[in-house]
Amino acid sequence: METMELETNEIHATNQAMIPEPACVFSAEEVNDSPIEQVRLTVPITDDRTLPCLTFRTWFLGVISCALLAFLNQFFVYRQNPIFISSVAAQIVVLPIGKLMAAYLPKKLIRVPGTKWSFSLNPGPFNLKEHVLITIFANSGSNPVYAVNILTIVKAFYYRDIHPMAAMLLTQTTQMLGYGWAGVFRKFLVDSPYMWWPANLVQVSLFRFLGSPLATPGFAVMNLLAGFVIILYIIIPVAYWTDAYGAKRFPIYSSHVFNSTGQPYDISKIMNQTTFSFIEEAYNGYSKVNLSILFVYTYGLSFAVLAATLSHVALFHGRIISQQAKAAFTDKFGDVHTRIMKKNYDVVPQWWFHIILIVIVGLAMLACEGFGGQLQLPYWGVLLAVSLAFFFTLPIGVIQATTNQQPGLNVITELIIGYMYPGKPLANVAFKTYGYISMSQAIMFISDFKLGHYMKVPPKSMFIVQLVGTIIASSTYFGTAWWLLTSIDFICHPEKLPEGSPWTCPGDDVFYNASIIWGLVGPLRMFGRLGLYYNMNYFFLFGLLAPVVVWIFSRLFPEQKWIKLINIPVILSATGAMPPARAVNYTSWFTVGIFFNFFVYKRYKKWWARHNYILSAGLDAGVAFLAILCYFTLQLKDINGPAWWGLELDDHCPLATCPTAPGIVADGCPVL
Repeated sequence: METMELETNEIHATNQAMIPEPACVFSAEEVNDSPIEQVRLTVPITDDRTLPCLTFRTWFLGVISCALLAFLNQFFVYRQNPIFISSVAAQIVVLPIGKLMAAYLPKKLIRVPGTKWSFSLNPGPFNLKEHVLITIFANSGSNPVYAVNILTIVKAFYYRDIHPMAAMLLTQTTQMLGYGWAGVFRKFLVDSPYMWWPANLVQVSLFRFLGSPLATPGFAVMNLLAGFVIILYIIIPVAYWTDAYGAKRFPIYSSHVFNSTGQPYDISKIMNQTTFSFIEEAYNGYSKVNLSILFVYTYGLSFAVLAATLSHVALFHGRIISQQAKAAFTDKFGDVHTRIMKKNYDVVPQWWFHIILIVIVGLAMLACEGFGGQLQLPYWGVLLAVSLAFFFTLPIGVIQATTNQQPGLNVITELIIGYMYPGKPLANVAFKTYGYISMSQAIMFISDFKLGHYMKVPPKSMFIVQLVGTIIASSTYFGTAWWLLTSIDFICHPEKLPEGSPWTCPGDDVFYNASIIWGLVGPLRMFGRLGLYYNMNYFFLFGLLAPVVVWIFSRLFPEQKWIKLINIPVILSATGAMPPARAVNYTSWFTVGIFFNFFVYKRYKKWWARHNYILSAGLDAGVAFLAILCYFTLQLKDINGPAWWGLELDDHCPLATCPTAPGIVADGCPVL
């Protein structure tokens, strides 16, 4: 699932962890070791503060890793089968290179001309903290730049031009806004031992011994599996065969939009090509926008996930957060890792984050209001998006830090701006990007800070590497996308591409259709009183109340420990990656996750502690290396492998692409 560029309720496949029971609220006293068993098994409680960090090797290998991963990930994301290359690949590769540099580079000092600064090409053995900082650089490069989707749909789907500087500012500001929230919430999401960030343990383990289902604690896998089965194999089939919302007129699985006769929706009939805005009279005379039944319920479930996240965090973690908030002001809570960090290193001053936040918000308003208003979003839209991101960063951060699942803000941001500023597709996607991505980036920065916390890396070094890495990565993503969009004819249009061409842009196709649904047509005509899908709004209420039921049962039957492990936001978000993900992306993930995090974890705990996260990293890196090798050795020469049904774009399920209602005509489908 990590290979997909997700649009609908974006869940970054990370995972759910064994959270301490709500009754086990820690006091505002220091803890001698982590209260989380997986952390105790993985993270050492020692530190060598004499190790150099920001060395020549760190900068050289880090910058190259960052730029290379950014280029490769953007390059592969436009392809029919997108590949995500995580920072783990760089983490493995740079270790022998770093050791070679330590063995052969001269140790003499190099003085920077015109300054008093100097540095050594070889300050000694390649150490763990250098390795961590290089990986943080790589994390920046492997983290997709969501704003590039806007550039893609403008040029490849709407066939319009956008000023390069406006696009560049958009990519930079959306990636860097999150620093402000990261600074505000460090106390709660980094210093607390109960915010343990399961995905970081993969890298901690690899550092010591050298998205993945192996990084996912077992009961989280079961939550996801339950949600997957209930949604995909019960709710969706029942809705389809009862013809809910005219489902049989359209494919059961599609991210496209359709008119009332089951044909692809012609947006040119309802959009003013000069002003790039909605024409209501033309819409009323043409057709309402229709969606596949899976796409309809994906949006409904995304409404429920957002409400359930707030409800779940308040009920199951509210007491802990309250105690953390009180303890944060007196600086009293923490475990051994927090104690070591506070003793050995200075914290990053809060004003560093505030300065970045103020500057980036100003540049964001320039990107949206300047350059002829090409992005359509007014200044107040930027400020509102920023406010939403601030409000949701803490509750979603708690979910990510304890369950390794990240419910996305993309749908709620689309909904809000769609009501407030309808008929402007670019304003909608720009608002969504500022609101959703600044929150997501903040959580990524905090996660990196937690990794540095575990590995005892000076916070200021982490901050500098994150900042520089973000600038390099966003610039590289932008440059790569601009190059591909201007050099490949008919990119993102499979029907016009040569046979066998991989440049089909599956993730951007979802993003484009979302811009029509939420931006051009607007939620009022989709999910409001004028729309076909008004009843989907009840999912907000369902999501809000469902965790309450679980919480009540957990209080009534405290001896039943499994009840507390039911995580409604995770269950409801199980199919959030669909589309563009397909069922096969889930089944293999579930198989591996259940085997290793139930059977192996319970029966062979010592083996699991030493090898589980290493295996996760190895599988991740192996796929990445093989994909790169195949592309540059075979696919560049138009050798795409044997022609067999498993490699075809069609998933061999007629319902996925064809309607079943009588009399509906669709290309390549029988008329029933």
